Amino acid sequence: MAKILLIEDSPTDTAVLPQLLERNGHEVLACASAEEGIETARREQPALVLMDVVLPGMNGFQATRALSRDESTSRIPVLIVSTKGMETDKAWGMRQGARGYIVKPPVESELVVSINSLLGG
Repeated sequence: MAKILLIEDSPTDTAVLPQLLERNGHEVLACASAEEGIETARREQPALVLMDVVLPGMNGFQATRALSRDESTSRIPVLIVSTKGMETDKAWGMRQGARGYIVKPPVESELVVSINSLLGG
C-alpha cells in the first residue's frame, strides 16, 4: 500500500479517483489546489502524486515543476492525469518533471499499471 497525493479540483474526479486507488490498496490524500498540494507533499512525503493540470491559481504544470525542483519533494514521482491530451501538453508535462501522463478519463487498468510502474512494483 502506498500513500498517494491527489491534486485535483474536480468534485467528480475527487470522488472517483480515490475510490479507484483505495480499491487497489492505496491510501489517498486529496488537495483541491496546486499550492495546497505542494505543501501537503512537503509535509506528508507521499510515494506518488497524481496531478491535474487545470487547477485554480497555479496550474499543474507549474506545480509539477515546483515539486520536481524542490529538494524535499524531487524524489516523489508525479503522474499527470488531465483532460489536456495534446502531444504538446504531454511533452510539456514531461519537461516539467512529470514521470508519466494519462489523459482523462483514465482507464483503471492503465492507471494502475502506470502507478505500479512508478512505485517500482
